[in-house]
Amino acid sequence: QVQLVESGGGLVQAGGSLRLSCAASGRTFSSYAMGWFRQAPGKEREFVAAITRGGGINYYADSVKGRFTISRDNAKNTVYLQMNSLKPEDTAVYNCAAQNKLCTAYNCYARRAEYDYWGQGTQVTVSS
Repeated sequence: QVQLVESGGGLVQAGGSLRLSCAASGRTFSSYAMGWFRQAPGKEREFVAAITRGGGINYYADSVKGRFTISRDNAKNTVYLQMNSLKPEDTAVYNCAAQNKLCTAYNCYARRAEYDYWGQGTQVTVSS
């Protein structure tokens, strides 16, 4: 069982930056690949970024590539999402998620159904 708690959301102007954190409980954090998803009002939850167990490979949605960076610190049981050059269309509730499936490709990491544990979410609002 893994419990996830996100933090770091808030209100920021377009072009600004935020760093989201997701703290995980338990001693097996390093055995989980981690992902960030987001859901804007009236839209489905969508994939943002994912990172493998050891942190050696990252995956990004095209809409955030070059602006967002996912990272993890297994010693601190935490995964981060650094968001730069924010746009109003990035406004959403951001959730982190954990999975221990044998994913080896982008499509697997980007699929919501592959994730077993989810945080409660943190709101990010980008004003124009």
